[in-house]
Amino acid sequence: MPLNRRFRAVTRIGPVQVGTANDGRGREKHTAACTAPRCGFSADYDSRAAAELAARTHRCPVR
Repeated sequence: MPLNRRFRAVTRIGPVQVGTANDGRGREKHTAACTAPRCGFSADYDSRAAAELAARTHRCPVR
């Protein structure tokens, strides 16, 4: 069953969006997801700084 996350504090760094949401246990999680077509990068992090670092250093493999 997919999670229904309500993201807040969504920012965009290049093609990557970083957002904050609570997981199923009430903990705050930060997600970085690339919006480029056919890229497929997304990852969850415990800190906002880690998610923003991943967004800044992400390079899409599909060009």
